[in-house]
Amino acid sequence: NHMSWWQQVGHLSQTYTCVTFAHRGFAPSTLETSAPEPAQFADDLAALLAHLRIDQAHLVGQSMGGWTMIEYCLRAPATVRSLVLSATTGSIDPARIPGIDSVALAHWKVGAARSAAECRSNQVHPAAGMRMAREQPALHLLYQQIDALSRDLDKETLRARLQALRVRSPEGLAATGVPVLLVSPDEDIVIPPPGLHALSRALPDARLVQLPKTGHSPYFENPQAFNRCLEDFLHPIDRE
Repeated sequence: NHMSWWQQVGHLSQTYTCVTFAHRGFAPSTLETSAPEPAQFADDLAALLAHLRIDQAHLVGQSMGGWTMIEYCLRAPATVRSLVLSATTGSIDPARIPGIDSVALAHWKVGAARSAAECRSNQVHPAAGMRMAREQPALHLLYQQIDALSRDLDKETLRARLQALRVRSPEGLAATGVPVLLVSPDEDIVIPPPGLHALSRALPDARLVQLPKTGHSPYFENPQAFNRCLEDFLHPIDRE
């Protein structure tokens, strides 16, 4: 939810107007059913920006947020100054990205399954990862507490619906002409880094930044490096 971005807002609000939100169904946002329909997420974002009278924005999407940001960008590219995709290819299907390294992808799947099993056996959130739990236990506790605010959400159904929406190829996003930053943590066990690497090559105005020794949630686990990536990417755009 919106609380996840505390380490970005606290830093970036010195130079930017920062808006964070909780997707529908993620507390304190409400939902009439147990699982949200992610096909509505882009409309939610459009409604929020209209309500706040924001007609130009840099969009930053982490993991599930990638679906929201890509779909919104495809609908209203003129309102998007730039797009940051962190640990996500969103609604773009990795299998549809030209030049993806199939060997690296297969290797990742084996290692990710093994690491996810280790997380489950140690009661570690897979989206945080064993390194965060081991090296920053207080941060991992906070991660779990934020996640627990939405404990009634049917996340399995949500994941299935997100997967069903992963049908796009990169061409549509490339055609928008929106500058894209891809942040790829090298210990991600949720979204395959080979997908982000291939996507960076498929988009004409994209930059890829790899973060070593970092799990699926780099914004949370490694905020100094993540914030520096954002600033290095955003500042030149804003000076144009």
